[in-house]
Amino acid sequence: MQGHEIDRPGTPMTRRGFLGAIGALGGAAALAACGGTSKPGGGGGAGATGAAAGGTAYNGPNVTLKFWNGWTGADGDFAKKMVTEFNAAHPKIHVNMNVYQWADFFQKLPAAVQSGNGPDVSVMHIDDIPTQAAQQVIVPIDAIANALKLDQSQFSPAVWKGGMYQDKRYGIPIDVHDLGLYVNQDLLDKAGVSAVPTDENSYMDALDKLKAKGIQGSWVSPFQFTGAFMFMSLLWQFGGDLYDADVTKATWDSDAGVKALTWMLDLIKKGYSPKNVGQDADYIALKNSKNAFNWQGIWQVDDARKQTAKIVTAPLPKIGSKAGTWGNSHQFVLPRGSNDANKQAAARYFINWFTAHEADWAKSAKVPAETKLAQSSSFTQGLGYLKSFAQDVPNVHFPPSVAGIGDATQKLYDSYQAAVLGKKNAADALHGSAKQATSILAANKKKFG
Repeated sequence: MQGHEIDRPGTPMTRRGFLGAIGALGGAAALAACGGTSKPGGGGGAGATGAAAGGTAYNGPNVTLKFWNGWTGADGDFAKKMVTEFNAAHPKIHVNMNVYQWADFFQKLPAAVQSGNGPDVSVMHIDDIPTQAAQQVIVPIDAIANALKLDQSQFSPAVWKGGMYQDKRYGIPIDVHDLGLYVNQDLLDKAGVSAVPTDENSYMDALDKLKAKGIQGSWVSPFQFTGAFMFMSLLWQFGGDLYDADVTKATWDSDAGVKALTWMLDLIKKGYSPKNVGQDADYIALKNSKNAFNWQGIWQVDDARKQTAKIVTAPLPKIGSKAGTWGNSHQFVLPRGSNDANKQAAARYFINWFTAHEADWAKSAKVPAETKLAQSSSFTQGLGYLKSFAQDVPNVHFPPSVAGIGDATQKLYDSYQAAVLGKKNAADALHGSAKQATSILAANKKKFG
C-alpha cells in the first residue's frame, strides 16, 4: 500500500494535573482469552510513587519504557523524532519504540502481555480497543483521563466514545485520520470545471465534462483502502448505518446501503471509472493525471503535495442527503503489565507529554483529536493543507465499541469487493454478507460477553 498503515489504514493545548491524585488500578491479571480467570488490572496506574505528587514531572529512578505501535509509514518516522526529543529532555525516562505491521502487532501483543514481556505503553486504533479490552490485554485508564481533565466537550462525540468500552475508558485520543476528496486541479481546468464539487449534481456534472475530454474522473477501487471506506461514507450519507443501535445486526444491506453501492457501480457502468482497478491504482492515476477525483485518506497528503500535478484536497461531496465520512483515531492505551510503580508513573508522564505535543504530531498528517486545536488558526493556517480533513471531523463515523467488531466488518469488505468486480449484484452481495456478519455478532457476544 502507498503511504498508509497496512491492515486498516502535538498540541500546544496544555493538560495539567496529570500525575496527581491517580489511584491504583489494581494488580496484574491473567489474560482471559488465553485461559486466565483473574479480573483486569495492573499496568494502568499507581500512586504518586516515582513522581512528584500532584505535579507533572517524573522524579523516580531511571527507567526504560517499551513503546509499541503500528506506525510503519511516514508517521512512524515522525514518531521516532518525537521520542528522540522526549528522551533528550527527560534523561530519567528512556523510551524504546518498536514498530510492527498492525497484523503482527496484534499477534505479538496478547502473548507478550501474558508472558509479562509486553510494552509499557502502546497505541492502537479505536476499532481495536474493544477486543483488546475484552481480552484483558489493555487496562482501564479513567484515572489518567480524569487527571488530564479530559472532557467530552473537548472532542467530537465519535472520537470521545471511541476510547470507551463497557462504560470504562481505555483510550486517550491523540488524532483523527479521515477520508477526504483529492482533486487533480489540472484535469478540472482542462475540462472547464470551475469549482470542486460539493454535492451529487456538481460531482456528476464535473464527471460528464471530464468524460467529454476522454478522462475517467472517479475511479472505483474494489479494495478496503479506500473503496470500501468510500462505500461506508456513502452509506452514512444516504442515511444508513453499518449496524443497528444494539449492534446485534448488520444493517449495511438496507435500502441506503444498496443505493450507495449501486451509485458506485454506476460509475463503472457509465464509464466514469475503469473496471478492475488495482490496489492504489486510483491514487496513482490521480498523480499521473489519469483520474480527477479520489476519495482517499489523509495519509496521502504529504505525498500528494510533492507531485508535479496540482492536487488539492476538499471535504467529501455530499452525495446523499446527509454529510458522512469514514474515519478512525489513534489512541494511547496501557497494556496490562507489571506492578512497577515507577514504570507506570513514567508511562503516564510520557502519554501526558505526547498529548501536550499534538500540534507536532499533526505534522505527520493527522487532525488533532481536540476540537479546539483542530479549529485553531495555528492548525488551519500553519497546516492549511489538512484543513479540509478537519472540517469533516464532525461528520466522521467510527465502528461501534464492540469486541470482535472487525471480524464482522470484514464480511462487508469481502462482499463489497465481489460486487465491484462484477461477481455479484449490489443487493445480493450486501444481503449475504450482512447475514454472515449478524451471525458473527451473536457468536462474539457469547465469546466476549
